[in-house]
Amino acid sequence: MLKGKKIVLGITGSIAAYKACYIIRGLIKAGAEVQVVITPAGKEFITPITLSALTQKPVISDFFAQRDGTWHSHVALGLWADAMLIAPCTASTLGKMANGVADNMLITTYLSMKAPVFIAPAMDLDMYQHPTTQENMKKLQSFGNHIIEPQSGFLASGLEGKGRMEEPEKIVEYLDKALDNNAPLCGKRIMITAGPTYEKIDPVRFIGNYSSGKMGFALAEACARQGAEVELIAGPVALTTNHPLIHRTNVESCEEMYQTATHLFSSCHAAILCAAVADFRPETIATEKIKREDDDLVIRLKPTHDIAAELGRMKRADQRLVGFALETNDEQQNAQGKLERKNLDIIVLNSLRNEGTCFQSDENQVSIISSQGQKDFGRKPKSEVARDIVNELAAIL
Repeated sequence: MLKGKKIVLGITGSIAAYKACYIIRGLIKAGAEVQVVITPAGKEFITPITLSALTQKPVISDFFAQRDGTWHSHVALGLWADAMLIAPCTASTLGKMANGVADNMLITTYLSMKAPVFIAPAMDLDMYQHPTTQENMKKLQSFGNHIIEPQSGFLASGLEGKGRMEEPEKIVEYLDKALDNNAPLCGKRIMITAGPTYEKIDPVRFIGNYSSGKMGFALAEACARQGAEVELIAGPVALTTNHPLIHRTNVESCEEMYQTATHLFSSCHAAILCAAVADFRPETIATEKIKREDDDLVIRLKPTHDIAAELGRMKRADQRLVGFALETNDEQQNAQGKLERKNLDIIVLNSLRNEGTCFQSDENQVSIISSQGQKDFGRKPKSEVARDIVNELAAIL
């Protein structure tokens, strides 16, 4: 999908700048045309001559060429490109992008960019984990930018942890899949909640449920395969994701899931609420482990946030919302009521009466209900159920 694409590659002042050579090679091998824009600090790590030799184009760093006064138009670059990739992207550049500090050619190009922007951070683990960096990345994502998550590994500081830029071949693969204009959900951003939530009783106990997260993770993979950028909000589960278009945020409690979902939803085209969220949480959480007593233990519970209802209230006319209903009786009536009450566009109904198709299982059996009616499906693997649900969502998007 990169053949014939025009890519602006932004390079910043990171030790990982040498990996840009391998990114360029991968992009050009895939048929893309690459124009490098490098920050002044970036030139301290890799020379423009090397980059120009690889791209067969002059490297742009300054607003105008010192020798002949040629003006480099950031506006023209923003119109020329099919995508902008910033790799490596330092913490400093992240901050400038998030706050519009246009003090170099790379940032002005970013601010003028009409095409999708992909960002591959690279920095030491403490810088990456700093609240400022995390907030800047969330802010950039809320603008519609794509973050290519760094990996854990050995860092230039000698420490080991998260902050290592994703490998060049993975970055090229990410762009290739993201720029597939023929995919049904290309250009769409889908938020998915998955797994259970744990509501703490004390430091070692919690209220939870049997959800494995398998259905939600299958939905994330299905959406990504159809070209969507996926924001996966995962409760405590022992599952991993494979697709480069999936960005995962781990949470534990309903409160954490609520805060993350309400923050991300405004920048998404749709949300699929597959998580089994606890309806109640303890009114107070003991700071120390509760010891066994002869008397009965009474725990007062209070309702948690209703995430589906809140997103239903937030939903704009151009957004779509998919919910789930796990029922034990009056299934269709209860699901239809939830669809209307929570302002959903689609509700996926499954029943505990269908043994071996819900919690922990690799299979499911669902009905998909919308304003267009009800479609009943037979028992099948959750990966195939996910495809059915995503096809219904794609049709109304």
